[in-house]
Amino acid sequence: MTSSVSIKSLGLGHRLSFSNFSTLLLSLPSLKSTPPLRHRLWFLIVMGVLLLTTVTPLSRAAAREPFPDVNMNDPASLQEATRVLQEEILLASRPQNYLLIDLVTKTVHIKGRGLDLYRLTIESWSFEAPEAADRTYRLIARPPLTRPTIDLTGSPKQIPLSLEDMPTAYTLSFAPPLTIEVQPSDERNLFHQLGTSLVASWRTWKKWIRSFALGSLVGEPTRPAPYLLLNIPHDQAKSLAWSAVDGMPLIIRRPTEK
Repeated sequence: MTSSVSIKSLGLGHRLSFSNFSTLLLSLPSLKSTPPLRHRLWFLIVMGVLLLTTVTPLSRAAAREPFPDVNMNDPASLQEATRVLQEEILLASRPQNYLLIDLVTKTVHIKGRGLDLYRLTIESWSFEAPEAADRTYRLIARPPLTRPTIDLTGSPKQIPLSLEDMPTAYTLSFAPPLTIEVQPSDERNLFHQLGTSLVASWRTWKKWIRSFALGSLVGEPTRPAPYLLLNIPHDQAKSLAWSAVDGMPLIIRRPTEK
């Protein structure tokens, strides 16, 4: 039996089932032909709450305004919040955990069915080509892991990985092209600072060479792939690496203030 929720109070006059929920969202008209953005945002908030309260009884605690910090008088902020919420509603209707990186509140949300499973604190961040990060991404490359050493003279049983075996500095690759580099914010010794500076310099050099080479071939500048650097506490960096699985969806909420 398909679960459904009445939305007559919204003036739509029919019942909305999970099977056609995504179809309805995808069929929404473009922003240019809709009422003011604040009305569109509130519509999506209501739809998201209806979905979450139908999916799980635990969602009553999470059925709150998704972005209480959004500036309702800022069209750019409204448009970004609307985009993120619309994409998240589609992900929340599926039984797969996903990531929401909120650069406005400096938080990484590990979520399932729209509920926060875990939150990570971003100490600082930098973003290259953020204007291109306007879609849902899928994780295609997790950080390499160093497995515990096995004593060949003892039991042949392989030691299972634990949270303590997770790396604190690593790179996550997504499709469409997006790179997220995670660095521990509380490991600031001289060696770490030198390594971070070398990596940043190498990235800048490679980007300049690639842009120059491709620009020479096609005769016009190319659109760079987004690159996001996150500095988070090392224990939370381990938790993020532990949670990352192949194909995991990601949404990024970008700040609109210059």
